[in-house]
Parts: sequence; C-alpha cells; structure tokens
Amino acid sequence: MTQQMEEMSITEHLSELRKRLIYVLIIFVLGLIAGFFVADPVYQYLTKAESAKGFVLHAFSFWDGIGIYMKIAGLFSLIITLPFTVYQIWKFVSPGLKPRERKATLKYVPYVFLLFLTGMAFSYYVIFPMALAFTTAITEKMGLVETYGMKQYFSFLFGIVLPVSLLFELPLLIMFLTGLRILNPIRLRKMRRVAYFVLIFIAVVITPPDFISDLLVMIPLLLLYEISVLLSAIVYRKQLAADEEIESRYVRAEDKKHVG
Repeated sequence: MTQQMEEMSITEHLSELRKRLIYVLIIFVLGLIAGFFVADPVYQYLTKAESAKGFVLHAFSFWDGIGIYMKIAGLFSLIITLPFTVYQIWKFVSPGLKPRERKATLKYVPYVFLLFLTGMAFSYYVIFPMALAFTTAITEKMGLVETYGMKQYFSFLFGIVLPVSLLFELPLLIMFLTGLRILNPIRLRKMRRVAYFVLIFIAVVITPPDFISDLLVMIPLLLLYEISVLLSAIVYRKQLAADEEIESRYVRAEDKKHVG
C-alpha cells in the first residue's frame, strides 16, 4: 500500500512537472511570435548604434537575414519567458514549502526580469564596445581588411550579451536557493575559492585576451558573488529568527499544557 502511494506521488509530481514545462513552452512560443514583430526595430537600432558604425555588414548566405531575425526573436522570447519560468519552478516546489518560505521566495520572481535587463545593458554598453575595439585594433595592426558578415557580427554580440545577462541573475538565484534552504552563507563562504575560479574563467572566456578587459569584467562578477553572499546572509538570519520564534511559541505552549 505504501509503495503504491509513493508511486502515485511520483506520478503526480511528473505530471505536475510536465504541465509546468508545457506552460513555459507555450509562453516561449508566444514570445517568439511577438519577437518577430520587434526583430526589425531592434536590428535597426543595433546596426545604427555607435559600436556598429564603420562596419559594412554582408550576407554570405540566403539564410543570414532570417537567421539574425530569429536570434533577436529568440532573445526577446527568453527575456519574456525567464521570469515566467522561475514562477513555474516556484509553483512546482511551493507545495513542499512552509507558508513563510512560500511567501519569501515568491517576491524574487519580478526581479528576474530587472536583473536580466541590467545585465544586458552592462554587457552591451560596456563589455561589447570594449571587446569590439580590441578585436578591431588587432585586425588593423595586422593590416587586414575588415569584411564582416552580419551573422558573425551578431554571433559575437549575442555571445557576449547573453552569458553576462544570465550571470547577473546570480544574486537572485542564491537568495532564492537560500530561501528554499538549499544554500546558506556558511556554505557559500566555503565555496568562495571554487566560485572565484569559475567566475574568473568565465570572464577570461567571454572577453578579449588582454588583462585590462578581463579585469573590467572579472571585478563586477566577483562583486556579484560577494553581494550574493551578503544577501544570502540577510535571508539566512531572517530564517533563523523565524525558527527561533516558532520554537519559543512551541515551548510556551508546552509550558502552558504542563501548568494546566
């Protein structure tokens, strides 16, 4: 009988997970459709921006144009879908949470959108021009003629913007996992060396191969981790205070029983 109940529980969980995934997929597809309507204005903005001036972009295949539009539409859909995906994850795990944990973790969902946009702005207006200037300087130093395909230009752009934008979700992710009691500041401090190594590796990979560029990206990423540890500590202290309050209430209730 117990085995049957466990099997039912697993089946129900899998069914719930499938339902959440279908919801996310529907929103992503709708976002993709909407993305095609904004693809051209976004493309015009990106190609007329200061960083793109001086480049004559070429199409080297019949699919380059539509491919860029699809990438822009996909990025737009990701921006729309990301907070909804986090909300669906919260809905999936919330039945196993205490009421106060449910309330505490739900409030993080709207900030997913804001942090992603902040990461996009930082990566596009700070890191991308720096990376572009470095690669252009090397090309000119080698005496090469710059002839770029639109596919290569936008792949370079999205290859920088997307990873950095996602990394800006790190503080929120750590607060969310702390709220679920999966992480805590003690564990994060123990993981600091490994985390620093991973973040430095990411900074080196996504930036041009010079120390200044690496440093300009590395410092914000390490600061993001330290901010994450600080925010995790705030959430953790609130959890401990709430646990102590509940425990004291329980002790008082037990004392009243014994007195009665």
